[in-house]
Amino acid sequence: MKRQLVLEDGTFFVGKAFGSTKDSIGEVVFNTGMTGYQEILSDPSYCGQIVTLTYPLVGNYGINRDDFESIHPAIKGFIVKEVCDHPSNFRSQMSLDAFFKAKDIPGISGIDTRKLTRIIRNYGTLKGAFVSLDADRQEVIEKLKSTNLPTNQVEQVSTKTAYPSPGRGNRVVLVDFGMKHGILRELNERGCDVVVVPYNVTAEEILLLNPDGVMLSNGPGDPKDVGEAVTMIQNILGKIPLFGICLGHQLFALACGANTERLKFGHRGSNHPVKDVRTGKVALTSQNHGYAVETNSIENTRLEITHIALNDGTVEGLKHKDFPAFTVQYHPEASPGPEDANYLFDEFISLIETTKKEGEKACQSV
Repeated sequence: MKRQLVLEDGTFFVGKAFGSTKDSIGEVVFNTGMTGYQEILSDPSYCGQIVTLTYPLVGNYGINRDDFESIHPAIKGFIVKEVCDHPSNFRSQMSLDAFFKAKDIPGISGIDTRKLTRIIRNYGTLKGAFVSLDADRQEVIEKLKSTNLPTNQVEQVSTKTAYPSPGRGNRVVLVDFGMKHGILRELNERGCDVVVVPYNVTAEEILLLNPDGVMLSNGPGDPKDVGEAVTMIQNILGKIPLFGICLGHQLFALACGANTERLKFGHRGSNHPVKDVRTGKVALTSQNHGYAVETNSIENTRLEITHIALNDGTVEGLKHKDFPAFTVQYHPEASPGPEDANYLFDEFISLIETTKKEGEKACQSV
């Protein structure tokens, strides 16, 4: 069965359909990772997007039970050069096509993904649609131009109720803006007693949980659409050690008076070099974001830039000058990608321990 991908600029591609047969509309983005398609398709940060994979062969090691970053994928579609119908891997339980049929996600293969990626790089992210071959392209283009992308992606992927992930160590409240399971895994491996809470949790509700630290997760969309989270961060800043990742990093910046901006085509891949400006050390990082903190907006805040992207100089890490709080734009939990930055979770635990000791000393001196 054939289907077509139509972009809002009038470009169209005809390829082979796989997965669900339904039509779909979303923001078309690309990811440059060579592996990790299962983690990519299940990353909640791709909510509402149609994801193009630049690596030519996808699905060759199948789908397994262990590599999901969420239970219910939120992507609108998948675009690949070639999809493998007969995967070969000892962990494989089904093919990509079978999984997408089960989850009602449409895909297209057999198109020139290099050309599509060049279009996005030149013109920026575009809205696109999966439609049947007999669909009127001009009507589809007009529909794309008149369709507004959703602004409630975080609400769609965040947990609706709080739940525990017990441990015997430090209590960490993990605010779920579209959390990858890899973040929860890294906290659990360090013995943390984690409580996962919804995106719209208030500062008062967090404080009632008596946490030792707060983690702000990744998530989809524009950080300015999550105003309640900015208010929450402002009301806990300085009271509890804080660590933010990706969207959490952007929300932290907004809460501290900085600004965010939309990138032309975003950073999505597994090999983005990031420099720690304090040490000069460079790490290869996993990234997935379409917005960034505006560099010039940091100047009149109490924030310090700790990391920058070597590809384009954008802000990749922040630290508060007065309070125990730091954030990064990239994903230290990887999944997929290199684990160069995994040590940041240890730094978060050390920050919690240091803050607790300082609090004990202050109590003893009173």
